[in-house]
Amino acid sequence: MTTTSLIEIKNELKELNNQDLIKLILRLAKHKVENKELLGYLLFESTDQEAYVQKIFGELNDQFHNINNNSYYLIKKSIRKIQRLTKKNIKYSQKKEIEVTIGIYFCKKILQIKPSIRTNNAIMNILERQVLSIRKSLISLNEDLQFDFQSALDRILKES
Repeated sequence: MTTTSLIEIKNELKELNNQDLIKLILRLAKHKVENKELLGYLLFESTDQEAYVQKIFGELNDQFHNINNNSYYLIKKSIRKIQRLTKKNIKYSQKKEIEVTIGIYFCKKILQIKPSIRTNNAIMNILERQVLSIRKSLISLNEDLQFDFQSALDRILKES
C-alpha cells in the first residue's frame, strides 16, 4: 500500500461533510493512543498553554518522585522513560517556548535526584544532550526570551 501525500489528503478532506469528517477523525483516534492524546491536546489543552505546561510539570514531578534510587542503572532507565514522555508532550505543542520551558524543568529535576548523578557518566550524558537540545531550540526564539531562558538554564546548571 502506497502512502498518500498530505496535499492529496488535505484536498480530499475539504470535500467531506462534517459528519463524515467526524467519523474519520474518531476512527483515526481509535487506532493509536498517541493519536487520541494529540486530538485531546488540540481540542482541550491547546488554548491554555500555561495550564498545559503546569500539567506536564505535575506529571514530571510524579514521575521523578517515583524513581527507583536503588542503582544508577534503574535511575537511568527511569530518566529515559520520563524523557520519552517529555518529548511526546513537547511534540504535541510544537512551540519552542514550551519545549525550552519543559526541557529546563526536566534538567532541574534530573539534578535534584538523590544520590547525586554527577558520578554517573550515562546519566550525565542524558543531561548534556538535553542541554544541547535546549540550546538548539533557543536559537529560534526572540532575543529577550533567549536571554531569559539562557539565564535560567545557566542558573540551574551552576546550582547543582
